[in-house]
Amino acid sequence: MRIVGCRPVLLALVGFIACLAGRDIARAQVNDQGELSIELIDARVLRICADPRNLPFSNDKGEGFENKIGELLAGKLQKKLDYMFFPQATGFVRMTLSAHRCDVIMGFPQGDDLAQGTNPYYRTAYAIVAKPGSGLDEVTTLEDQRLKGKHIGIVAGTPPATNMAINGLMTNAKPYPLMIDTRYDSSAEAMMNDLAKGEIDAGILWGPMAGFYAKKANPPLHITPLVKETTGPKLIYRIGMGVRASDQNWKRQLNRLIQENQPEINKILLDYGVPLLDENDRPIGPETATKSP
Repeated sequence: MRIVGCRPVLLALVGFIACLAGRDIARAQVNDQGELSIELIDARVLRICADPRNLPFSNDKGEGFENKIGELLAGKLQKKLDYMFFPQATGFVRMTLSAHRCDVIMGFPQGDDLAQGTNPYYRTAYAIVAKPGSGLDEVTTLEDQRLKGKHIGIVAGTPPATNMAINGLMTNAKPYPLMIDTRYDSSAEAMMNDLAKGEIDAGILWGPMAGFYAKKANPPLHITPLVKETTGPKLIYRIGMGVRASDQNWKRQLNRLIQENQPEINKILLDYGVPLLDENDRPIGPETATKSP
């Protein structure tokens, strides 16, 4: 919403809306053009919607890569950083961003209509995780015959579950729940623990989770992004940030920040083991990390 008028009227409106701020209604701000823009909760604060216990993405200790990217952007904006924490499950967007309790979701898949997405800041895929030397560390597609009869971990309801079913891999699969309370459970961590104990032969996880837990394992596990699938749903996604549909100025500002700081963003992601992909599905490593997704 934008209101344009003479300065006395504008100031009166600012005062009126500021009085409502205590009711979780976004505060009015005057932008660079002197226009009244009701977008951000507080123009002085970068207020992020985040899960308090969802590594490698975020937690309430600031240890996730979305926390680190938030710190980077807050520094560039010269704003204080603050969070609205809420478990990232059903109702997350409604209870955080849509309720004007925060102004941006740091990781938001392109095409999701629950919020408006910015330009993507990384591109990645679901990946297969296996022990080095197991033979399954050489598998690049779920059509590979070496997967037949193997016990493969899969988060139920995720896109690669369909690809596994098409290839007859669900008979011996071990499912892990999709809808969990991240304050108490982690399907990704449980899957990687089972892989370490030999209870499953391989696991299929969303790329950032696969890379994070594979890097943490001792010895490290091998991950292969599933970019060669010929059947089933797509397993490669672009990830941007989510804002309210009305927040056009804020979206444009975030787009500029992403473009200007892509090399630093890429470095943070790579440090957490995120398997970054370019538009030709080739891995982005430290030597090519200056490229945009």
